[in-house]
Amino acid sequence: MTNSAQIVDFNGTSCVKLQAGGYTALVAYEIGSNVIRLHNDKDGIEFFRFDPENPADTIRQSAEVWGLPTLYLPNRFADGVLKTSDAVYQLPVNEKAPYNNHIHGFIHKRIHEVVETGADENSAWVKTRYVYDEKDEFFASLPVKFTAEYIFTLSDKGMEQKISFTNNDTKVLPMSLASHTAINAPFVDGGKEEDIRLQVPIGKKCELNSRCLPTEKYLELTDWDLEYKNGTKCPVLQVVDNDMYFAEDLELDGEKFHGVVAEDIASGKKLCYEVSEEYGFWIMWNDRGFNHYFCPEPMTAMIDAPNLSTPAEISGYREVKPGETFTASQRFFSK
Repeated sequence: MTNSAQIVDFNGTSCVKLQAGGYTALVAYEIGSNVIRLHNDKDGIEFFRFDPENPADTIRQSAEVWGLPTLYLPNRFADGVLKTSDAVYQLPVNEKAPYNNHIHGFIHKRIHEVVETGADENSAWVKTRYVYDEKDEFFASLPVKFTAEYIFTLSDKGMEQKISFTNNDTKVLPMSLASHTAINAPFVDGGKEEDIRLQVPIGKKCELNSRCLPTEKYLELTDWDLEYKNGTKCPVLQVVDNDMYFAEDLELDGEKFHGVVAEDIASGKKLCYEVSEEYGFWIMWNDRGFNHYFCPEPMTAMIDAPNLSTPAEISGYREVKPGETFTASQRFFSK
C-alpha cells in the first residue's frame, strides 16, 4: 500500500486519514486534533476506543473518552484557582459538588487548523495548529496567548505525536499537559477483555482526597499497585479510579522504555505506549471498568500542581516564558 495523507469525512467531521507502515490513523483536527482511530492493519490491533458508526457529535460531546485527546489544562484545579509566578487566574468551576474543581481545560474541544499534510516512501504525516488568543471564550479566564502545534507521523514504527506550546504573551504560560488516552478493550481484533494485562512502571503513589486532589502524601505500593509494576493488572472488568503515580521506566527488548505496555496474553500481541521524559506521572482510570476501554493517562505535572506546596521539580509544574516553547512527544506501536 502506498503511504498517503488525505482529508476525509468521518460521520460528520473532517479528518486527516494517514496510511503508512501497515497502520491507519484518523486525526480529527476539528475535535482538538484528537486521533480518533489508530489501527494496525496487519496485526489487527485497534489502539483507541473507536466505533465506526459513532456520530462525530458524540465524540465532540465527550471528547475526553474517545481516541487520543490532548488536555490543556489537564485534570483538576481546586476551586478553579490557578496560581502562577506572576498572576492568579480563576478558571470556571465545571466539576460540580462535592468536587468543585476546574477539570480538563478546553483545547481538546476546539477546532484546530491543518497546516500541512504529506507522505513519502517512509511515512505519512499531518501538522495541525491552534492559536489561542482573545477570540477564544476561555481567554477571559486565562488571558495568556499561545500557539499549540501538533505533528502526527505514521510509519512502520507506529504513530508519533509531537506537541509544542509557544508563549505569545508577556506573562508566563502555566504548563501542565496530559493525554486522556482511551485504549480499546479488547484491543486485539477478536480478543477478550479478560486477557488484557497492563504494565506500568510506577514509583510511589500520590494520595488523593475525596475531591480527587493531592494530599501531598506519597504512599508505599500495595499489592494492588504492584500489579501495575509487574504487569499482572487487568485494567478492565474491575473499577480503576484515579490511581496516580510517579512515572519510572521499564525494560522493553533490553532497552529502557518510558511508557506502558498492554498485552493480550492469549495471542501475545502487545500495545506499546511510549512517552517523552516530560511526562513524569501516570493516572489510571477506566470509567467503572465495564465500558470497554481504559485510560493510562500520562501527565507532565501532578493534579493541581501550581497550587501545591510541593516544589515544582517534584510536582512537574512548569512555566513557559514569553517567546519560549515547551515540547513533548508520544509514540504508539505494537509488537
